Amino acid sequence: MQPNANPTTEREQSSLRPILIGIVIVGIVEGILALIFRAEQKKPAAPPAYAANLKFSDLKTSAAQNFVGATVSYIDGAITNTGDKTVIHAVVQVTFKDEIGQTAQREELPIRVLRTGGPYDEAVDLNLSPLAAGESKPFRLTFENISAQWNHAYPDLQITQVTVK
Repeated sequence: MQPNANPTTEREQSSLRPILIGIVIVGIVEGILALIFRAEQKKPAAPPAYAANLKFSDLKTSAAQNFVGATVSYIDGAITNTGDKTVIHAVVQVTFKDEIGQTAQREELPIRVLRTGGPYDEAVDLNLSPLAAGESKPFRLTFENISAQWNHAYPDLQITQVTVK
């Protein structure tokens, strides 16, 4: 046996091999995870059929400070049931846009109708004050915060869930 003339080269090659194998394995795992998560993205569901019978009108936006000094924003308006069934629950997707028309914020909230009779109007769920066929009621959507990128135009409202009886 002849002694190795350059023993450091052999050690460098042997320590480099596990590092390269590790990098390749991490890359493969990341690729697989990216494919899995891309496939799992939800496709937008079509609105429920009865949603076409619910119409929004008289939209107004406002803001107020709550007792801790934070700003709370509201969208008030009227919702009309033009169908032949009573609505006992509905959820609306609210999409706020930025200056170039892209989505700045998207939220889903239950529609809460305003019940009067007292010192102030109270926003209650539709199961406590159902919306009968042909009926119109004032509603309120409440937001604890809205993106600073919002262009202050009226947001898009789309019904995503409806429960009728």
